[in-house]
Amino acid sequence: MGIRLKSGFMKKACIVSIGDEILTGQTVDTNASYLSEKLVSIGVPVVSSYTVGDDIESIVKSLKLASSDADLVLATGGLGPTDDDITRQALAKFLGAELELQEELLQEIQDFFTSRGRQMAAKCKVQAYVPAGTKALANNLGTAPGIMAETTRPEPGRTKGKLVIVLPGVPSEVRQMFEESVLPELRSFAGGQAVVIRKLRCFGTGESNIAGLLGDMMQRGRNPLINCTAEYGVITLHIIATAKDRIQAQQMAEKDEKLLRETLGEFIYGTGEQALADVVGEKLAQENKTIAVAESCTGGTLAKLVTDIPGASHYFTHGWITYSNEAKTSELGVPADVIAIYGAVSEQVAEAMAQCARKKAGTDFAIGITGIAGPAGGSEQKPIGLVYISVDSNNGCETKRFVFSHDRSSIRLRAAQTALNMLRLKIYV
Repeated sequence: MGIRLKSGFMKKACIVSIGDEILTGQTVDTNASYLSEKLVSIGVPVVSSYTVGDDIESIVKSLKLASSDADLVLATGGLGPTDDDITRQALAKFLGAELELQEELLQEIQDFFTSRGRQMAAKCKVQAYVPAGTKALANNLGTAPGIMAETTRPEPGRTKGKLVIVLPGVPSEVRQMFEESVLPELRSFAGGQAVVIRKLRCFGTGESNIAGLLGDMMQRGRNPLINCTAEYGVITLHIIATAKDRIQAQQMAEKDEKLLRETLGEFIYGTGEQALADVVGEKLAQENKTIAVAESCTGGTLAKLVTDIPGASHYFTHGWITYSNEAKTSELGVPADVIAIYGAVSEQVAEAMAQCARKKAGTDFAIGITGIAGPAGGSEQKPIGLVYISVDSNNGCETKRFVFSHDRSSIRLRAAQTALNMLRLKIYV
């Protein structure tokens, strides 16, 4: 069984995740991310996804929506032997077909239990029923076979209908069945189509500003499509280029990457999955430069980010967590009168922390961070989220004021990331 589309027609996929346990948050849906990644790798982009509970009418509705979105529908969950496993019934209703007992499947299920010295429960027989005209997919890790079906309602531009594949919900079974039974079919389905994805990592501005700078480049329906995601201040731009072959898709992605770099400039710090600490560490190692850090409100978060990178010992020498005023003075040498006059959370103290740390460590760079991470301790003059960050080097000391939002953990991580970005810009001057 297979599906063939007219030459030049773009193949797209939709994923349907089935199960009350997913909707209630009891189970994390790892299948959707796995399948999305696998589909893109063979040139079939996922354009939509649906999550639905164990209800026949809801599943049928989701399958209809999914098949209207895409050429391929991949669904997971609800193929087991219990009363709430009703995906096979919903698929049969969607296809307008009757469920039929396949004796070979039943024998395979019985053999599965026999080989393990167990007797098959009567309820397991239901797993040997599949909609008429569909193909069962072998499950070597469990008893629930997958089901592959082709709709009988072709649309303009297609020689046949849509391809619908339903797999069990157990992640290990999904992976095994996809690799062995589904992937060979889908390679033929994808034809020569190729998808190339490039990621550009940005820091130092927000999503709205990036969207404003890029303008029409982020328009929906554009090819390459440019998506934007954000996490703790890191903005990731996904360039998704789809073409008839990989070379053309690669060229399209490269052209857009060049345009993005020209537009965003120093906001772009890396590619792929690179963290700020990766880029900063690589540059420090290349330049044979060293760094020390003095932290207060971040409580060692900055030092952890830096030392999470293998090889950090080549450039990271010292780290101080001077949480109290006394520690700032006794450990770093920050003048007590500076703290008394300006307060521990101030531009002057952050600068003194960085300068004292660099002097004590004898490094090329040093970072000082002081602030109010909350949830208490803020005031009208110094609100929660207020952080001063200072980067000291032979070229002088740069200190900036920030006010970060959200919870304590987010404020600390944003502050540490921002400190790394300030260092990055100073190293690359």
